[in-house]
Amino acid sequence: MLIIIDKKLPQAVKINLAKYGNLLELETKHITYEAISGHPDIFITQQDDILIIAPNLPAHYKNKLSALKTNFVEGSMPIGYSYPLTSHYNAVITSEYLIHKLNITDPVVRKHNASKTKINVNQGYTRCNLIFITPQHAITSDTGIKNSLTKAGIKVFYFNPDKIVLPGFKHGFIGGACGIAEKSLFLAGSLSYHSDRDKIKEFIKMADVEIVELYDGPLFDGGSIIFYNNN
Repeated sequence: MLIIIDKKLPQAVKINLAKYGNLLELETKHITYEAISGHPDIFITQQDDILIIAPNLPAHYKNKLSALKTNFVEGSMPIGYSYPLTSHYNAVITSEYLIHKLNITDPVVRKHNASKTKINVNQGYTRCNLIFITPQHAITSDTGIKNSLTKAGIKVFYFNPDKIVLPGFKHGFIGGACGIAEKSLFLAGSLSYHSDRDKIKEFIKMADVEIVELYDGPLFDGGSIIFYNNN
């Protein structure tokens, strides 16, 4: 299992994640602003068994992905310093849906998901704010996303982002603090530090998903944890 993360994740998170697979730690310079410069969900759209990557992801990461037998294609739009240039790849893809602010989605992402149902949302940082834990259960930090998904018949839990750590900002977002692999939700932190802990645990249990807390501390937004089965 390949696990793509921000190099700036807390060391305890990285130590525990390494038990589940090989880590690829992202760090970039002079492409976008510092807080998100290593965030996987800024540079990579994950779907099914393929990754769609920004063309200006540094070449040594592309070489590593190739060496690790990762199936990936390059998008057409480079990442930049300001929104919306930072969010072309921050879409959420499921087996059924493409969810994003569709007028800023990279064309290659749209092409690879042409047959899927499109859900347009106002939040361009969709993946930062959203994680699907099953095809019909999702957690989000954005009320607009919650409303749009609820209308589509998806069960959605709203998670207040106020206590999620993102250095340089007032707070981060739930999607950026976690990743899903098989039937396990991996969290960069512990729910015990959040007032919604009991309600979200009940929601996750209802979805028959296991919670894996990767360190004892507040949730840390590292731009998502991307799991890719390259075995």
